[in-house]
Amino acid sequence: MKHILRIAVASIFIASGFVKAVDVVGFSFKLEEYFSPSVFNMPFFESQALPIAIFVVALELILGFMLLLRIRLKFTLTALIALCVFFGFLTFYSAYFNKVTDCGCFGDAITFTPWESFVKDLILLFGLLLLWFMYRNQFQLLQPKKQTKYIALSVFVLAMGLITLHGILHEPLIDFRDYKIGTDLNTEKANIEKNPSEYKTFYSLKNDKTGETVELNQDLYVADKKYWEEGSPWKIEEAKTTSKIVKMGYKSEISKFKPESVEGIDLTPEILKANKAILIFSYKPMEADKNILTKTEAKANAQKDALILGISTNPTTFKTIQNAVMDGTAIKTIARSNPFVLILQNGKIVDKIPANDYIKQ
Repeated sequence: MKHILRIAVASIFIASGFVKAVDVVGFSFKLEEYFSPSVFNMPFFESQALPIAIFVVALELILGFMLLLRIRLKFTLTALIALCVFFGFLTFYSAYFNKVTDCGCFGDAITFTPWESFVKDLILLFGLLLLWFMYRNQFQLLQPKKQTKYIALSVFVLAMGLITLHGILHEPLIDFRDYKIGTDLNTEKANIEKNPSEYKTFYSLKNDKTGETVELNQDLYVADKKYWEEGSPWKIEEAKTTSKIVKMGYKSEISKFKPESVEGIDLTPEILKANKAILIFSYKPMEADKNILTKTEAKANAQKDALILGISTNPTTFKTIQNAVMDGTAIKTIARSNPFVLILQNGKIVDKIPANDYIKQ
């Protein structure tokens, strides 16, 4: 029983670490959300999000593999319990205060709601505590050192390190995102329009006479005039007004793909109809290498038969091609490097590549 539980728990940590290692830059974007002013207000750590992401992923992978091979069980279980408590705090905070909608526990491969993430962490913590109880009598026993275990661990660490490095310098080896090569944005947009998610506004109302409070959705509020007729004691608490999803439609990050011209015109139809479109993205234009930007623009301009756009959060980023603007978070779902090139043919993604690799082709 304990061997099955140990293998199961270890496998979860390894799987969780692997999908984040493949796209560790994407995981660092998620950590930036936690460090932002609206969540933990730790702006210093935002700039250190990538090193922290690498460290967390390494811990998950190494400790998970050590648990799988039963290497230094007491230390391994102690460290994993501490890690699980830490993640449990983050997911509970996200769930209770509705701050971060997806913890990124399994990268873009599997998404969890905040409460699902918290429950997952509780189950893992329970499993780890159970393993501690089951193996506690073996902690003080001298275990024969098996070189094969440490060789296997070293090979595993090296392999995961190379996978992580590839995702940082180039593109993730496995792309779990909606913007993977081969995706037809026209089809995705059509699916979203056919099956949209539905939201409703929920009002928090307080009775000035009795102090009673109620929460109503927009339909119930309008249907009962006692809440809004002249002289009504019920008043809307504006700060507590929220928008909640009531029907989950077709889910795709491509719903946020909406580049606009400097004048505010939606350029999406033009991009998706073009025989060929070369889009150069920058989510942090002030930090982008100006030399790489210049060379990327020059190479793209040589493609005379293509629609060429520079898309960033700043309308003056690009100097020789048309500028377009888009939300920085939406750009990060596409681009893992800054700057980045996305190539479309009739709305279908045929290539995606860091700008530094693009200019070397």
